[in-house]
Amino acid sequence: MTGLFNWFSQLFSITFFNLRTIPERKGSAAATAFGIAGVVGVLVGVLAIAEGFRRTMTASGQPDLAIILRSGADSEMTSGLSREEVRLISDAPGVARNAQGPLTSAELFVIIDLPKRGLPNSSANVPLRGVDTHAAEVRGNVQIVQGRTFEAGKNEIIVGSGAAREFAGLDLGRELKIGQNLWHIVGIFTAGGGLPESEIWTDSAVLMPAYHRDDSYQSVYAKLQSAESFTAFKDALTANPQLKVKVSRLSDFYAEQSTVVTDFINHIGVFIASMMALGALFGALNTMYGAVSSRTREISTLRALGFSASPIILSVLIESVVLALIGGAVGAGAAYLAFDGLTTAMINFQTFSQVTFAFAVTPRLLVQAVIWASVLGLIGGFFPAIRAARIPIAIGLREV
Repeated sequence: MTGLFNWFSQLFSITFFNLRTIPERKGSAAATAFGIAGVVGVLVGVLAIAEGFRRTMTASGQPDLAIILRSGADSEMTSGLSREEVRLISDAPGVARNAQGPLTSAELFVIIDLPKRGLPNSSANVPLRGVDTHAAEVRGNVQIVQGRTFEAGKNEIIVGSGAAREFAGLDLGRELKIGQNLWHIVGIFTAGGGLPESEIWTDSAVLMPAYHRDDSYQSVYAKLQSAESFTAFKDALTANPQLKVKVSRLSDFYAEQSTVVTDFINHIGVFIASMMALGALFGALNTMYGAVSSRTREISTLRALGFSASPIILSVLIESVVLALIGGAVGAGAAYLAFDGLTTAMINFQTFSQVTFAFAVTPRLLVQAVIWASVLGLIGGFFPAIRAARIPIAIGLREV
């Protein structure tokens, strides 16, 4: 017990001395900390893009919502459903109903070109969606925040708040020319931060002839009686010989669509951070080797007084990790202040249309930042710590 107490006493004494002398090496110590801060800041910033995109995609998918596409289609762009198929889907068991009938929305999906705000020469693909008049009730989280909803049978559109923010010409009260038609913007809506906020909505009955769709739709959104009704609903549709459809929970459908983009961004972010980490690691190694060299006499004196090698090794590692954590905290804090909530738009590779979203610096990303900083600190301090413990006592004392 006495031996263990002495060991911890040695570790505390050496570590306290090492940390107290950091201000004497403030130049190299600051370079190491800021190098790691840069790595962490870039990592968190890039991963916040993927997290924000994923959050936007999945925010729209309540468990009691289903999307129905043609069998074999992997997106709405490649799907097609006839009016008769839409009727059969709407009459299936498990669909929620109100006084007007089943809560389903047969929808069209087309892409239009619009310039981004502040970039008049740019061009972006923006989704224009034809929906039923009660599509907002089907989605459940759509709210008009400015103006009103469109009227059936009229060339009126409502614009998602994200699209209105990112793209030019989508202000309330303006007119928008799409093809040969002139559309009146009568409302701005939100959707709980979800994907519909990137879209423009209008009456599908008006959009269909405007784009010569010949009485066909691309998808059906269905509000179910409950989340548990999904299995019975899906089984009824897939077992119907008159239908060849693919039935998914909307949450699963959006999660699958977001995977390609989020995986790509995550890989890019880790790659960039790894390249930067090499530079920060060399900086940490240089700092800790310099710290060990400048304290050769102190280390040798401690060894001569009976201090064992393991407290010396751990003390150098702790000093390196402390510097790394300081840098990690600075980098994570800067990334949070700079990126969290920052809005932008990015293409969804499944539909080749723009999705507006906000960067999301989540607690999970901040934990990852701390882990990265700690690993860099441990690696950067490991070899200098081994060198400190292996300094021959006689050689070190000659420098006294």
